[in-house]
Amino acid sequence: MQAEGRIVNECLMALSEAGCLAWRNDTGALKANGRLIRYGLCKGSSDIIAIAPDGVFVAVECKTAKGRPTPEQTRFIEAVRAKGGRAGIARSGADAVAIALGSHEPRLI
Repeated sequence: MQAEGRIVNECLMALSEAGCLAWRNDTGALKANGRLIRYGLCKGSSDIIAIAPDGVFVAVECKTAKGRPTPEQTRFIEAVRAKGGRAGIARSGADAVAIALGSHEPRLI
């Protein structure tokens, strides 16, 4: 498993242990029977979609220490925040829980 995949799994486990309902959100496209099939919420949507224990929508983009979000990922995070959700970049399970519980200002880089 690649480093980012390990971070996603760590974040999913940490969010679950913190009382969140969390799902992995793969996004992309594949060609099947000559048709392009897109999957995931939308281009740029976060790696993890969750509901915090207090019912707030949460989006967590998982990155390695040197990883940076794409412009589409940044726009998705900003859109979630603009509508009252919690969203940010997590580099560890602790970061993901802090985002979900609103216990710190989540970063965008």
